[in-house]
This record gives sequence, C-alpha cells and structure tokens, in this order.
Amino acid sequence: MLGAVAPVLRKQRRAWPERLAGGRPPWKPRSQAMATGASRSRCSEGAVAERQRRVAPLAATSPAEAGEEPLLRGIFEISKRSCDVVLSARRLRWSPILPESPTGDSSLVSQAQEEIVEMKDVFSVKLKRRRFAGQKNGGTLLGITIFKCLNKEENKLTDCAIHLNNFSEDHCHSWFRHLKEILNGFQNRPKSLKVFVNPRSHKREATHVYYEEVAPLFKLADIKTDVTGTTNVLAHTLCGIKHAVTATLHIVMGHIQPVDVCTFSTPSKLLRFGFSAMFGFGARTLALAEKHRWMPANQRKDFAFIKTLADLKPEECELSFLPVQVAQGEPHENDSKHQWHKIQGHFLNVSIMAIPCLCSMAPRGLAPNTRLNNGSMALIVVQNTSRTEFIKHLKRYASERNQFNFPFVETYTVQEVKVQPRLRSGLDAKENTCMNAASAEGHHPWNIDGDLMKEASEVHVRVHPQLINLYGVNTDDLESSQATCNCI
Repeated sequence: MLGAVAPVLRKQRRAWPERLAGGRPPWKPRSQAMATGASRSRCSEGAVAERQRRVAPLAATSPAEAGEEPLLRGIFEISKRSCDVVLSARRLRWSPILPESPTGDSSLVSQAQEEIVEMKDVFSVKLKRRRFAGQKNGGTLLGITIFKCLNKEENKLTDCAIHLNNFSEDHCHSWFRHLKEILNGFQNRPKSLKVFVNPRSHKREATHVYYEEVAPLFKLADIKTDVTGTTNVLAHTLCGIKHAVTATLHIVMGHIQPVDVCTFSTPSKLLRFGFSAMFGFGARTLALAEKHRWMPANQRKDFAFIKTLADLKPEECELSFLPVQVAQGEPHENDSKHQWHKIQGHFLNVSIMAIPCLCSMAPRGLAPNTRLNNGSMALIVVQNTSRTEFIKHLKRYASERNQFNFPFVETYTVQEVKVQPRLRSGLDAKENTCMNAASAEGHHPWNIDGDLMKEASEVHVRVHPQLINLYGVNTDDLESSQATCNCI
C-alpha cells in the first residue's frame, strides 16, 4: 500500500496547476535536468533564503538597521503560535512562522506582524515550570516567562507577562542565561533596598498594601529588601499609596529621582536633615496632638486642630531669608543677589518647604509651586488676621483655588531662612493652653516632616540642591495623590 502511494504523490506535486500556470513545465529536457543538477547547491541556498524570507520581517531586518548584532535566535511558542525569536542586547523580536505557500504568494508574509520588546522595559525573567500542589522545587519545564513594564498613561505603569514556551531544557537555559546577563547589565537598577513603610498612613492600610502589591514585585525582580516602619512624612510625600504599583515599578526599573534636602540647625549645632517645616499654627497643632497620644489618631488630629484654631494666636518673630538668585537681566537682580531680606511682626504660621507635600488635604500640595529638585524652598508667611479669614485660607488648600491669594499671605522663593522667635511674657503665655509649658521653658515647637521639635534659639534652614538620589518618580508626574496627610 505504502509503496503504491508514493508515485501518486510525486505525480500530484508535478501536476500542481499553480506551477503550470507559473510557466514551469512538469518535465525538463535532459540538458536542462543536467544544468539543474549542476546548480543544485545554489538552488538549496535559494530555498533556505526563501524560507527565511517567509518568516517575514525578522530576517529582512539587517543588524545595521536593528542597531546591534543578534545574540540568539530560536523557535518558541508565543500566544499559541510558533514564532521565530531573535534576541539582541537591546530588544527581543519575534514573528509568527508562516507555512510555505505553493504559489510563492508574499501576501501572507506581509500579514505576519513583528512584535518587539525593548530590554530596558523588562524587569524580570523566570523559568516557567509546571509543579504539583506543594512542590517547591523542580517540575516540568514549560519555557521562559518575561516580565515587562507597560506605560498605560503618562508615568503610570503596570506589569505584564510574556510566555515563551519550549520544552527543551538546554534551549531554555541558554536563553535564560543570556536574558539575565542583559538585565544584570543595567547598572541603575537596585539589587537591595531599605524600605520605609508608614504604618499609620492611608487609614493604617499601608502595611497591607506593601505586602500585597509592592513586596511581590520586589521579589519578582530579585531585589532584597529590609523593611522598617516610619511615621516620617517623606513616606507619603515621594510616592502616594494610590500609585503604589507605579512607584514600585519605577524603583524596580531603576528610575532615579534627585531630591533637594534641607538642613535645620541652631547657631551651635546641626539639628537634623529634612524636607519641610512649620512654625506657628502647624507646629502648635502637632505639639497639642502629641500631648494626647492616648486618643485614637484621627480623633487626636481633629481635636488638636480645632483646639488650636479656637486658641488662635500669632507668634512674634523675625524672619531673615536669602532669595533665590534671578537670571541676568531680570528685574530686582541687584536687590536679590547675595542680600538677606528681613521681615518682623506677628505671624500665625510660617511654612518652609523644599517639596510640594501633596496630600488629600491639599491636592495641589502645601507648597504647589515647589519641586523636588529645583534647588529652592518655598517660604509661606501668614500674617496675623482674624480667625474667619484664616479659616478661609485653610479651606483653599482643599480646593483648586489659589490658597495664597489673600492680602495677609506672602510667599517667597528662597535658598536660606532664619527664624528668630521672641519669647512671650506676662499673661499671654498663661492664656495659651497649647504653649504654656513650652513658653515657660523658653522653647518653641517646630513641625519638621511631621516630627515635633522644640528649640529656644534661632533656627537656620538651608536647602542643598539634589543632595540625594532616590529610586522612584517625581510626584509632579502623578496626578492628585489621595494619600492621607500625616503632617500632624
């Protein structure tokens, strides 16, 4: 039966009407056959080239056009289709392998769409195995899984997986090693991280969010972590919890954000490094809240805010500041260059901020005109006014309206600030229940990044441009964060 079938199949191949229509006769004269035999090797090379051409765009793209030489080339099943896959140092490319058309029609080739993954967008590669329940090691090799970042919106990232299926151990291990070498060559990507989690933020859900959404991505990227709890305002200032996955992927991908840092000092000593500070209302609210730590956090904050607002009193002090130098040719150049300015009076609140301080209470930020790394600080001075006008000013922070558009609010862009309080005397100190003990000791409260500090002497604040580099993304690129404010 089998021997009888073979001649029939050969006749059918010769009798294909497409070949006849193409002008190729089903037989050749002996002289033509000899010529064909003499050029058999050249025809074989041509057939290989034709098959490669049918793999469509991959073979058609020269190394010069791609920008680098291919490192590996092989066959994997991707999305249930056999694909010709090429790996270079910069990208991974694949295109479906198409069946050979008897007509030589190239229309099928044009339908094969090449897909490309830039290696700079890949953050992890793993060997894919099938394991039984409870099995931790080994298992049947299924192929390779590549994890990459997708940019859904501007600077808002998500992760996705691409499965390259192949059952060959040697084939997959060779590809796996080359892929890992490429990923290890990205020098900016972290290998280990010190992670600060604010357990009090976002209604105490920050710890849960970290271990459910953030930690798995760090583990997937083979990043070692050391987790520490902190209540510092920086934890929600640089990356709001709403964008936890996006912030994590920016870290994993090694996106570095330079950040300005401030020093806080007295004439005799360095107090600390930080990013923002409040003197007056913001500091006295925090001081009162700290005296009632026995209360639940939200109740304590509300109580301290309302009580301090009810006992609203200004602070008498002298402010000295060095404005940011303006460019040549701009107005007031001679006044601002290397000259300290002084203002003296009674102020309800003084804010000094090197970062915007985005939070749910202030979607645009407590200092919306400040950036993380522009080398300056915002000095916001609220002069003495009525309680009603001050409340109007505070309400503006939660809206889109300009919270500084009041005659009693002044703003400056500065490099350095010196705050010299003046001690109260007589009945004023006794009348202020929030400040009674502090005033008696001659110390004034400061709210520095949500931490309470008390100092009796002048405090000097100076910005140090781009002093540190942090893994993450600029909050300017993330639209109105809904993180809970932890300034108090």
